Amino acid sequence: MQNKTNIQVRLFAMSEKAYADFQGALVPTVPREKVIGVRTPLMRKYAAEIYGTAEAKNFLSELPHEYFDENNLHAFLIEKIKDFDECICELEKFLPYVDNWATCDGMSPKVFEKNREKLLPKIFAWLESEHTYAVRYGMLMLMKHFVGEHLHTAYAEAVARVQSEEYYIKMMQAWYFATLLATNYEHALPFLAEKRLPAWVHNKAIQKATESRRISEDIKAYLRQMKV
Repeated sequence: MQNKTNIQVRLFAMSEKAYADFQGALVPTVPREKVIGVRTPLMRKYAAEIYGTAEAKNFLSELPHEYFDENNLHAFLIEKIKDFDECICELEKFLPYVDNWATCDGMSPKVFEKNREKLLPKIFAWLESEHTYAVRYGMLMLMKHFVGEHLHTAYAEAVARVQSEEYYIKMMQAWYFATLLATNYEHALPFLAEKRLPAWVHNKAIQKATESRRISEDIKAYLRQMKV
């Protein structure tokens, strides 16, 4: 058996087999043997403990990682970076190695909230990436930081233009428009009424919207009539 790094030893010390089995079932793109099984609160606590240390800096430079949990730790360390440019630099090094929706969706740096204008060009570049989870991440950041009062129709148009047969891209595309129906209904509705989305994404967005507690029953009934 190969020697484990200090970080791997710590992660295995926090692991739970039942939780590893549970996580493994949720991330089918990751082989089960690559899932250690560390709960998120413990992982975030560990990230806070080592952030800024030489060990953490070395860890961020060691890509690719061997385990799913290492990728999650990497994501949580990136979240803690307070300088926008440094955060983007580390994020763009990491995104090509992200291989599952959970690591992708769980990474949300706080520094982005105060740097929306600087973030937008990066998002549009991610939407054009060849990497599945870079595209998904771009949509996720639009959904997190650019809805409500921060929405511009051009952002929704950019998401609608993405053409992909990748399940995890299509699912995020649908989630984005379902969210938009809840936050910016008048902007979102034309994309469905005019059938501007791929059929699968169109129907999945309606399904997710009708499952939302933020959308009225009258609107849900109207949306159901729009399925293709």
